[in-house]
Amino acid sequence: MIRQSFNRDWTVGPPKDFFNIAPCMEPEPVTLPHDAMIAQKRSAQSVSGGKKGFFADKTYEYVKLFHVPLTYKEKRVTFEFEGVYMNAMVYINGDFAGQHPYGYSNFYIKADRFLKYGEENEIKVVAKSNDDSRWYTGTGIYRNTQIIVSDMVHIALDGVKITTPDITLERAIVNVATMVENEGIHPETTTIVTEIVDSEGNIVATDTAPLTAFPGERLTLRQRLYVKQPSLWNVDTPYLYTCRSKVMLGDNLVDEEIHTFGIRALSLDAEAGLRINGEVVKLRGACIHHDNGVIGAATIDRAEQRRIEILKQAGFNAIRSAHNPISKTMLDACDRLGMLVMDESFDTWTVNKSSYDYALYFPAWWEADLEAMVNKDFNHPSVIMYSIGNEIPENGSPHGAAWGRKLAEKIRSLDNTRYVTNSINAFLSVLDQFLKAMKDHVSIKDRMSGDVNTAMANAGTAMKRAQTSELVTKAVAESFAAVDIAGYNYADNRYVMDRALFPNRVIVGSETFPRDIAANWKLVKENGYIIGDFTWTGWNYLGEAGIGMTQQENLSQGLSGAYPWLGANCGDIDILGNRRPISYYREIVFGLRKQPYLAIERPHYYGNKPTNPWSWSDTIASWSWEGFEGKPIAVEVYSYADEVELLVNGITIGKASTGESNDYKAVFDTVYTPGEIVAVAYTDGIETGRTALKSAGSGLNLKVGVDRTFITADDNDLAFVSISLVDDQGILKPLSDREVTVKVEGAGILQGFGNANPMTEEDFFDNVHSTFDGKALAVIRPTGSGAIHVFVEAEGCPSQVLRIEATDLDNLGGTWNGTNR
Repeated sequence: MIRQSFNRDWTVGPPKDFFNIAPCMEPEPVTLPHDAMIAQKRSAQSVSGGKKGFFADKTYEYVKLFHVPLTYKEKRVTFEFEGVYMNAMVYINGDFAGQHPYGYSNFYIKADRFLKYGEENEIKVVAKSNDDSRWYTGTGIYRNTQIIVSDMVHIALDGVKITTPDITLERAIVNVATMVENEGIHPETTTIVTEIVDSEGNIVATDTAPLTAFPGERLTLRQRLYVKQPSLWNVDTPYLYTCRSKVMLGDNLVDEEIHTFGIRALSLDAEAGLRINGEVVKLRGACIHHDNGVIGAATIDRAEQRRIEILKQAGFNAIRSAHNPISKTMLDACDRLGMLVMDESFDTWTVNKSSYDYALYFPAWWEADLEAMVNKDFNHPSVIMYSIGNEIPENGSPHGAAWGRKLAEKIRSLDNTRYVTNSINAFLSVLDQFLKAMKDHVSIKDRMSGDVNTAMANAGTAMKRAQTSELVTKAVAESFAAVDIAGYNYADNRYVMDRALFPNRVIVGSETFPRDIAANWKLVKENGYIIGDFTWTGWNYLGEAGIGMTQQENLSQGLSGAYPWLGANCGDIDILGNRRPISYYREIVFGLRKQPYLAIERPHYYGNKPTNPWSWSDTIASWSWEGFEGKPIAVEVYSYADEVELLVNGITIGKASTGESNDYKAVFDTVYTPGEIVAVAYTDGIETGRTALKSAGSGLNLKVGVDRTFITADDNDLAFVSISLVDDQGILKPLSDREVTVKVEGAGILQGFGNANPMTEEDFFDNVHSTFDGKALAVIRPTGSGAIHVFVEAEGCPSQVLRIEATDLDNLGGTWNGTNR
């Protein structure tokens, strides 16, 4: 089977048909993955409004011309689309070839009956978005595409399933189920050769078996292979094996599929919780959306890999794909780096959350989309559980519970080696009943008005009280009974009480407020039945504009930020990939960082404390506040130690208790004095660490760096160029923001350019963009092999030039894994 990227040489433009011809708007050439939405001007009048960051919903037509050799007449040709948002309609040579409504699951188009052999062919994909989501989606063919060419006898698509049911220190049993399909007209007796290869390239197990494939049949061969002294996969030791599956006709190789997998065992109970290979693992989890910041929803491999690298460095060991199936590339990165995955299927079932969302298609398409998700995930050791939904309103009714059971059982029929969860917001599941019961309490009804997020935030103590009510307990009991792990969204106040009510229930904090991590993590550590916490969110994202805004930004808009708000501001990591102060705080809470951390509240807003439940204090790690000399300023110190001391220019400002009993945090009020601020941590009176920040001095310079200076000349590699404004000593100057111009010459293009400001009118597709807090990011995509020169300029700063080498993969040697060699 030949699999080749089908990403290059497409065009995209407005749809052209009998009723919609726009000759003045010519299609433009693009390389997939591609997000057409991110390049559109934003508007306060956009259909989806702040839900999609005020980006425009439109319909786009992707077209590609390709030659089909005469030899393919005796082959089978299939196109794979890993993700098209949304309502994809596929045409080959003008004829309808298939459709796929859901924007987040992969699908296949069998092309043979439409092809012209020995000639040029055309494939057209129409994608359209509308008011169909609660967050930024992008529009278009935003994930990878492949052309798959096989002989008549071949391994079926997604036809290799690998499990490791029996593991000891001495050996592991690897079960490989290979589905073979015969699309010819004659029976064929084949030989199936399966090899297990370790990370050094050694064949450690092999099995050979005959299989007769009759015309029009799909047959499954199951082989048990024994691997001696297996190296096990876990978050800290993500060891990967390779399975090579071959179909032989005599001495001829007619098909081959290669999959990586890990040997690992999962177990779950209400006493120890989750165990991997017999060891208890607590999930330090991050919910993440699917967009890649300044390049939009384009799922370019390197962007996906980089996100997992940064999340792992920040102390997370698990992600939840909110609220749709994760990309194949991100799963590869999770396998390689040791990141556990909760893959989530849907945000809606039968009740709309937006006017034209997936609920319109769910009754007819849910099974196909669940199958696509499970087939995609099956051989990835990083995937440990599937979520059947997020905050589904139906969960509080018997009919909704019946749907949940149907989804859970469907997944179990496809994959019984992993666990099933449902991310339930019990409060939203009984919202109508709750409002009815409180109909005489006008003030509560008023606070509950608006969108879902606003209702949750404004409800305050009413929501907490509702979460622990008997009404909630009874309403969602059946929905939780249908799954293996109960996913609690914002219901941490139920953790302890539900131990007594449901002693066999295993709980995960599937979505929690970021500010609650200290209390939540204590509960996770002390209770085996609580297996982890997933914060909302690990990474800032586009859309849901205003979530996480601080009080000073909240100008009577509730939680929905008015234009020009762009996205959410509740993540541990900003959209550029920079860790924010809460990220270091969380790392301390997890027990992974012993050094104290200094976070300074912006003096512009001294005394204003955020009231938004998704927000953290408005802090950055800087002691450079020109113009605020002598004015009050608040300093936050995060520390795992018992006590911290704060000094400014060598003078003690004060001491305060920290550590677990004080939520690992102390706040000092002082006045801003330029110089040096130092936090010293003590345990039992002995210094255990210190952190210092210095004020920026004279000079203004551009500091330009790149994540990798050597990249592959491939449509799925990128270089991330970080840009900072610093003084002559290299200290960041966050108040010196200005416009920066980036020009790219040579074998690359500027894929995206922007800053982390969640409220801006600047474009990500322009080559001029302002810094925010002194920082910006340019993303470079190679167009071929050769040198790429990146020129960076800003007013008052010496210009900088950066050189990146794009090299053909064959010239790098070895196997590329997305990291710098």
